[in-house]
Amino acid sequence: MITNARVLQEDFVPRDVEHRHAETERLSAALSPLLDGEPAETPLVFGPTGAGKTCVARYTVERLREQLLDVRATYVNCWTEHTRFGVLYALLDAVDQTADVHRQSTPHDALLRRVRERDGAPFVVVLDEVDQLDEPDLLYELLGVPHLHPILIANRETDFFAGLDDRVASRLRAGPRVRFDSYGDDELVAILDARVERGFEPGSIDRKQLATIADAAAGDARVAIRILRTAARTAEAEGAARLTDDHVEAAIPEARASIKQRTVDALTPHQQEVYAVVADAGEIAPGDLYERYAARVEEPKSRRTVRKYLSKMDQYNLIDAHGEKRGRTYEVVE
Repeated sequence: MITNARVLQEDFVPRDVEHRHAETERLSAALSPLLDGEPAETPLVFGPTGAGKTCVARYTVERLREQLLDVRATYVNCWTEHTRFGVLYALLDAVDQTADVHRQSTPHDALLRRVRERDGAPFVVVLDEVDQLDEPDLLYELLGVPHLHPILIANRETDFFAGLDDRVASRLRAGPRVRFDSYGDDELVAILDARVERGFEPGSIDRKQLATIADAAAGDARVAIRILRTAARTAEAEGAARLTDDHVEAAIPEARASIKQRTVDALTPHQQEVYAVVADAGEIAPGDLYERYAARVEEPKSRRTVRKYLSKMDQYNLIDAHGEKRGRTYEVVE
């Protein structure tokens, strides 16, 4: 049934981006000065999870590399690489300058100096989940590197700027915004259909099943692709030549649970402690939540940082926030 499993992988970049042409054009325009030897703008990409932000950024960078011979590029997920060292190491690793870097002893300033002193060829860096950085002032330092051209991706603009100091915010507020909305069902069907065409035997999946998947995904392309992937794997394991409605229906809760677990596993250690407090409590107010969290760790983060964690978990549908201000409570999404 599956002829090209690559189309079902999360980092797959299609030949054409479905229903995101306007966003692609805006992002391309921000990078286009590089084609004339001029500095790129610093685009800020915002939108909900599963709206195509990462895919469009990677697609746009790939198209740029086809036009500009000496450009270098890399992708950094700041949820995984959320420390200053982690981001700087990832940048240097992309240009093969980490052979003598030691995680325990190489100073951060030395890493930043290497980034600055690298040859002057344009270096485009996609910083995904950039609001996850432990030290957002790193952005100010990166913006000061002439040949480095970041693309910054986050979910909510207000949350992103709330975590920045005035120096960084003032540098970024003038940058172009590329905003994404959740996909509609028809758009998700088109995205899935394009992947089915490239990766499945003809006739093995019908559009009615894709519509069922799109409806269950509720605008999130990650969920839609994971449901398709889960259903197809089950069908192949059974030796089926076609996907059945039963395969699709059984895959929906399994795919959702898989995405949720992967998201929980990707939380930083402090975020996992906050999540555990909410999970243990069932429903909890912010004050009680912070006190219990602080009692679980040796060096608790600030209340402001914990609020940022909770907002991020809300965006990723790990927790629900009920009420406003003093009446607010949190509970885990089942």
